[in-house]
Amino acid sequence: MEYMYEETTKELLNFIKKSPTCFHVVANIASILENAGYTLVDEGSKWNLVSGGKYFVIRGGSSIIAFRLPNMKDISKFGSFQIVAAHSDSPCFKIKENPEIVSDNRYVSLNVEKYGGMIMSTWIDRPLSVAGRAVVTKGNEIARCLVDVDRDLLVIPNLAIHFNREINEGYKFNPQKDMIPLFGGIDSKDTFDKMIKEEVSTELSDDSLLEESGQLSILSSDLFLYNRQEGTIWGKDNEYFSAPRIDDIQCAYSAVASFVESENENNVTVCAIFNNEEVGSTTKQGADSTFLSDVLERISINCNKTRDEYLQALSSSFMISADNAHGVHPNHTDKSDPTNRPYMNGGVVIKYNANQKYSTDAVSAAIMKKVCADSGVPYQTYVNRSDIAGGSTLGNISNSHISINTVDIGLAQLAMHSAYETAGVKDTAYMIRALRHFYNEPFSIDGKF
Repeated sequence: MEYMYEETTKELLNFIKKSPTCFHVVANIASILENAGYTLVDEGSKWNLVSGGKYFVIRGGSSIIAFRLPNMKDISKFGSFQIVAAHSDSPCFKIKENPEIVSDNRYVSLNVEKYGGMIMSTWIDRPLSVAGRAVVTKGNEIARCLVDVDRDLLVIPNLAIHFNREINEGYKFNPQKDMIPLFGGIDSKDTFDKMIKEEVSTELSDDSLLEESGQLSILSSDLFLYNRQEGTIWGKDNEYFSAPRIDDIQCAYSAVASFVESENENNVTVCAIFNNEEVGSTTKQGADSTFLSDVLERISINCNKTRDEYLQALSSSFMISADNAHGVHPNHTDKSDPTNRPYMNGGVVIKYNANQKYSTDAVSAAIMKKVCADSGVPYQTYVNRSDIAGGSTLGNISNSHISINTVDIGLAQLAMHSAYETAGVKDTAYMIRALRHFYNEPFSIDGKF
């Protein structure tokens, strides 16, 4: 069985490079979908779905759900939904309103706040820049615009060891003091907003907003710091790769890549990429929203299913929640569970938690194991040590709104929530193969699975 491990990893790294924020992740996924023949539908408009149709919908500019209807004479007879979900966001620093801070009448820095639970020290002494979205107006028209200052722009400078002799003994970083990025000298004062406006003007240079009379202005923005270091493949046999934002772009990219390559003439296949998983998902575009349930119900209505038939379809549906897992660390092997020890390049990781931080149970795990076995993909298992609290993910959160049999999986990685993470070169190809098989196979839970 031939896998193109390095080629697939290079494609992932290119996607990561083009996706510095959740807004760019979704925009780039939308581009992939459009190139594969998918049509954008608007939540605020009437949907006219047809048999065999391929569609996607975006909420909040940072979450996206794509779906494909089976090509059948009576579309109301589709059996169930086959869903893969991941998330678009990663821990980072968000630029505050009125961001410029002048210190000692010599430096201009940018005021930031934490988004998610990052390892703060990993953001220090790295080339950083700013990306996100801006909401602009010209005349009476308002539009959203992606922003990426595509150059090395900022650094969060470390304090010399001479001034902090205890730095190697353990240090508690203060996000308001230690994590403020340096923007420029005093001549940079009052230039940040102008710089963002110039980026927006360049982005909209071919847009009708600039062709009309009136002054372009930025009403508001969602801007974030991002690590400029590019991804790299390394190791004695090129078996590892490192990059920013592997969690969870690796799974999101795998979900989309497998989705556009699949066909299923019995069920509706769905690929859902949510924002805000890193801060609890409790937003209008998070997994703890109505986004997925709204889309599935509208699909059902457009396919002329009754309410009862829609609920029947849900009961026989299945969802794979894909969010990366902790691999065994070579320097801290004791941090992993004694008997459930996933490794990079070991394939799909099935994640368990007795307190339902993960949605996996015996039934959903068995189904995922069979998907892996039938597609020739290795799998492994992850459970926290019983004395170490773990995180949660979007599977069980989404299930609080729409009850679907769900398994939580991921790929093993190191340095999760670092500004520069590490994973296995083989695993993206493994994930794509397993998810493609899941999408392709007509699936129904009917008592016999």
